[in-house]
This record gives sequence, C-alpha cells and structure tokens, in this order.
Amino acid sequence: MKFLDHLEEWLIASLMGAATIVTFIAVLHRYLSGFAIPGVQEALIKINTSWAQELTIYMFVWMAKFGAAYGVRTGIHVGVDVLINKLPPARRNQFVIFGLLAGALFTGIIGTLGASFVWDIAHTDQTSADLEIPMWWVYLAVPLGSYLMCFRFLQVTWAFIKTGELPKHDHSHVEGLDDEVKA
Repeated sequence: MKFLDHLEEWLIASLMGAATIVTFIAVLHRYLSGFAIPGVQEALIKINTSWAQELTIYMFVWMAKFGAAYGVRTGIHVGVDVLINKLPPARRNQFVIFGLLAGALFTGIIGTLGASFVWDIAHTDQTSADLEIPMWWVYLAVPLGSYLMCFRFLQVTWAFIKTGELPKHDHSHVEGLDDEVKA
C-alpha cells in the first residue's frame, strides 16, 4: 500500500492548487470586467464566475477532512498527553493504545454516519446553489475523510504496538532536502 503513504499530501496539494487557480481567475475576472474596454468588458460580463466562491469553500472542506488524517499519520494532530507521559511506561502504553483505538472507533462511527447521510441525500435532487452539483458529492468528504482518518489511527496503533514509537513531527525537517544535498 505504498500509494497510501502520501495520499493526503497529494490530495491537499491538488485541492489547494486548484482553489488558488479558481480564486485567481475569479478575482481577475471581477477586476477586468470593471474596465471599460470595448468588446472585452461585454464579453467578460457575460461570463459567470459566481460559482468560484462556492467551489473554493467545498475544496477547503475536503482539505480539512484529509488534513485531519494527515495530522494523525504524521503526529501533528492535537493531543494532550502531559499526564499520560508521567505514568510508568507500561501504564502509559496502555493509555496510548486505548486513546488511539478510541480515535479509530470515533472516526469509524463518524465515517459510517456520514456514509449513511450521503446515501440518503444521494437519493434526493438536492443540489448546491451556484455549481448545481449534487450535494452528496460535497458531503462525501465526511465519510471518505473520516474513514481515512480511522485507517491512519489503526496504522499508528499497529506501529506503536510493534515499535513503541508514536509519529513525531519534526518542524525543522524538510522531506526530500537530504536527497538534494547528497546529489
């Protein structure tokens, strides 16, 4: 499952890039259509970019859901472990495993409830206001992101049981930089 190793980064980067392009085009359109350039202004006014803001919002919702899964996988997800770290190692490990499995259970439940909601809404004709796409496409971020987060919790749990190590994010490390220095 090597392709899953950096799934979140690819999804988030793609969505962020697309959202930036959409926003740039919408802003450029808005300002250029204000200039009284014969022929150009009329053509730009005929183009409707009211959908751009809605699309960008939906992309950020998807980024947030997959960003949470990324946070679990890399160890940057919010966690309060001050008291747990003061426990003896054996007891600490039990609490860590319990917490990770509780996270997996919670996100699995949210994913299942989200999937049920998406299933229900998919059988309606509800569409978004500006894009006029089926709303279940938008809400699909909830089960997909939650199930991916559940999977990441289970991955971290398995790695912790095998190695006793939790993922730790090193803010000073830039991935791939070591490879460039060696080359």
